[in-house]
Amino acid sequence: MDSRKEVLHETLIIAIGQVICIAAMFGIFALLGLFDRTVVFGGILGGIVAILNFLFMAISVCVASDRAVAQDVNGGKSLMAFSRVFRYVVIFVVWIAGAVSGLCNAFALVLPIIFVRPTITVAEFFRKKETPTASEISSEENPKEEGEN
Repeated sequence: MDSRKEVLHETLIIAIGQVICIAAMFGIFALLGLFDRTVVFGGILGGIVAILNFLFMAISVCVASDRAVAQDVNGGKSLMAFSRVFRYVVIFVVWIAGAVSGLCNAFALVLPIIFVRPTITVAEFFRKKETPTASEISSEENPKEEGEN
């Protein structure tokens, strides 16, 4: 699959996971009697930030790997470092602005970034394993003995 399609596919999985996790978060806030519009705004803004963070991280990884293939390893490393710092600064600014403005519940704003890891774990659990090639199957069936050359 083309790297751009793969990035969009993985981002779509993260977006679906965010929707499910944020809906569960809303349910927990409602059960605790803390559900209000600030929770909704915080969840939506936090989810958007988490999805965009993942998307830009995936894009920067693809670009860095393309640079590494083109023998520009240092360029790829510096791109990844810049991307990480830039994404963290943007996340921090959005979190501070949302929490200080009073429009967003601070917990509802921060929790969606944590939901990315469980989404990736669940997606990997359900991911279809690639079928091994014939040479991989034959090498698994006939491993060499330790003393053989």
